[in-house]
This record gives sequence, C-alpha cells and structure tokens, in this order.
Amino acid sequence: MPQYAHQQFLPTMAEIAREGGALLMDYFHRRVSVEYKGEADLVTEADRQSESLIRDRIRAFWPSHDILGEEQGLVDTGSEYRWYVDPLDGTTNFAHGFPVFSVSMALEHKGKRIAGVIYDPTRDEMFSAGQGGGAYLNGKKIHVSNIANLSECLVSTGFPSHKRHKNPNIFFYHQITLRTHGVRRPGSAALDLCSVACGRFDGFWEFNLNPWDTAAGVLMVEEAGGTVTDFHGGRFQLASRETLASNGLVHAALIAEFAKVFSGQGLEPLPAISSR
Repeated sequence: MPQYAHQQFLPTMAEIAREGGALLMDYFHRRVSVEYKGEADLVTEADRQSESLIRDRIRAFWPSHDILGEEQGLVDTGSEYRWYVDPLDGTTNFAHGFPVFSVSMALEHKGKRIAGVIYDPTRDEMFSAGQGGGAYLNGKKIHVSNIANLSECLVSTGFPSHKRHKNPNIFFYHQITLRTHGVRRPGSAALDLCSVACGRFDGFWEFNLNPWDTAAGVLMVEEAGGTVTDFHGGRFQLASRETLASNGLVHAALIAEFAKVFSGQGLEPLPAISSR
C-alpha cells in the first residue's frame, strides 16, 4: 500500500464522524434515557444509533471491510482491513449532560493503523491523522507540546466506570498530581489523546482501555510527534490494556514515576485532613 493511501479514506471518514456527531447532539439536547450494561457501565440509545449509522456508512463505501465496534462487537470476515469504532466515547458524561464526548473511528490495514478521525461535536473539532501524513485539527497541522520538565506538565487520566476499588489508578493519580501542574480527568480517552496530540495536555495514561478507545487517538499522538507505550516503556499494543502517551520529552520521567508506584518505593503519604 502506498505511504499516503490513507488520503482515500480520511475525507469520507470525517463525513461519517460528523454525521454520527450530529446524531449524538440531537439525542444530547433531548437528554435520552440511560440503561446499564453490567453494574455501572452506561449505554444509551444514542450509542446504539450512532454505531448503527457508522456501520451502515462503512458498509456502503467499503462492504468487504471488517468492523469492531463497542456496542455490536466484531464482524470478522478475514478482510485485510479492520475498523475500530467508538460511536460515543464518554457515555457517562453524555448521560449526565456534561458536554465532553466524541466519535472515534480508526482503520487498520494488515495490522497497521493507517487512518483515524475523532470528532468532538460539542466544539465542532475534527481531529484526523494518517500514517506518515501527520495529524490535524480542523485541517490545520498539530504537534505535541515542547515541555520537557514533568513539574511543568498538565496531564490527564481516566478511571473505569466499574470495579473502581480494584483499579490501582488512584495511587498513580496521587503521585503524578504531586509531580506535575495537575491531572485532569475529562472522561473521554479519545479526546484526552487528541489533547496530547495538539499540546493541550503533555501526557495521558489509563488502565484497561479497549481497542476502540485508543486506535484512532494513539495514531493521532504518534503522527503529531508524540510517544505511546505501555507503562514500562514497551511497545504499545491495542490489546495491552496499558496506555501511556506523552509529548515524548517527559515520557521517561513518567515511566520512572510509574515504576516507583509499581514497586511501592518513594511514595508520598496521604496528607492529614486540616482541622481548619
């Protein structure tokens, strides 16, 4: 496949993502009812309708391609192409009326992600990236930040909607908060990765993300000049369940802090509650 083959996909991908985003905004303004898939995972009619729309559009343009989506699972025919679709990344935000959510789509060819789009319909921001072609926000090229000191960084993370008591991220949150300008938790991993790609955040990490959460966003960061690995600095894999993204300049420092938490060394004690 030619290096810039993604160009034949990105314009249509962006159109599909915009259509999905418009559908979400219609439901968002109507405050749709919420259901649960499990103890705490939310799902709405908007999730289902957005994914159905996106799948229909993909099938119309590329009927032989395989599709993996959050709500309907995998349609696997053995195609060289596979789509990763998150029709509504940030469902909890969406369900509560908090306007931070997105549509995320990525295309893989023979195991390599070649194109991705992430659309934030509340801000009308379209992020796009193609393998070897850079990353863009509303058509303008973007790049990761140039901050080299962890103490000057603003970073982000996310927490699971279920089994929070079994997730160790609160320890990482505590340590990284003390060593940066701050840690944000917006609630959409796809948009967090986009924020790293365009320099709004200098780093991002999260446990146990799914392939549809990261496929497009990781490509965005990499094409914007950033670095994405697992928590130990190993090669990022969609199935690794560990995502650490940064501008590259502070990546080693983040990994060093993570190593301390994993080993239980040099951890700051929780402060006492002030009597005032």
